[in-house]
Parts: sequence; C-alpha cells; structure tokens
Amino acid sequence: MSKFRGIEIRRVESSKGGMVEFFTAQASHETMLVQIPPNTIDDLFVHKTHTDQLLVVKGQFVLVTLLDKQYQYLPFSEDHSVVVTIPPGVLHGAINLSSEPCVLVNAVLRHKPPQARDYIPHKRPFPYDLEAAQAALKNLEIANQVKNYGATPV
Repeated sequence: MSKFRGIEIRRVESSKGGMVEFFTAQASHETMLVQIPPNTIDDLFVHKTHTDQLLVVKGQFVLVTLLDKQYQYLPFSEDHSVVVTIPPGVLHGAINLSSEPCVLVNAVLRHKPPQARDYIPHKRPFPYDLEAAQAALKNLEIANQVKNYGATPV
C-alpha cells in the first residue's frame, strides 16, 4: 500500500479457483461502472461528500491531482490490479491518451447525501503536461513487464 496526498493505492486481494481469478470486492454504498472515452483530457473536480475507490478493469488512464500548484500524474491500467482511493477534498481529473476506452469500477463510499456541486468540473489553472502523463504510463508498462516476465528495464 502507498499513500500520496491523501490518495491511497493498494493491491487488490485475489484468489484463484482453477483458471479463474476472483478479486475481493470493495465495501461501498454505491458501485458504478465508469467509462473514460478514448483521447480524453478531463477537467478537474472535487467531491465533498464521498470517497472514490477506483479499479481499472479494461484499458488505462492517468489520474491527475493538483496540490500546491503542482500536478501529479498517477498511471493505472488493467495489467496492474490496484484500487486507488480518493478521499473527499482532493482535486483530481482523468486523462486517457489511448485510442481505446478505459473502463473502471468505482465503489463509492458516501459520507453525506450527494450534492450537485460534487460533480461540477473546475477549469484547469494551467495546462496538463501530457508528456509527463505519457511517461507515467510508460513507466507503469515497464514495471508490469519486469513483474510479469522478469525482464530487465532498459
């Protein structure tokens, strides 16, 4: 498990039964299937009333957070089974630089009734660094290759 600016990233527990792998469900008040379209560069938003728990099931995307006037680019993909937890008050957005949609499960923890302002996008105060986002995805891909094949990064 790792934590970054209130965001927690942890491996998903799983078990195998024959050829099938079962992943542990996340406790939630509401579970949503979310699709981030291909070539999407989303504005920022912040939730005041709930916590997002995201698991990528198809594709890849970069979670962008903003704190102290700096963006952080956190890559996630179907090849890296982790849940990212985004607590209330964290300004965040999504980038999908792929030509394929990204599908994820959001196991939402409600702390208060939903409010319309939780879903209003915020304009980016300055442009995203798309090269940094792409590099973050590339680094994740290399890490997955090393893990899966025992390859040595170049």
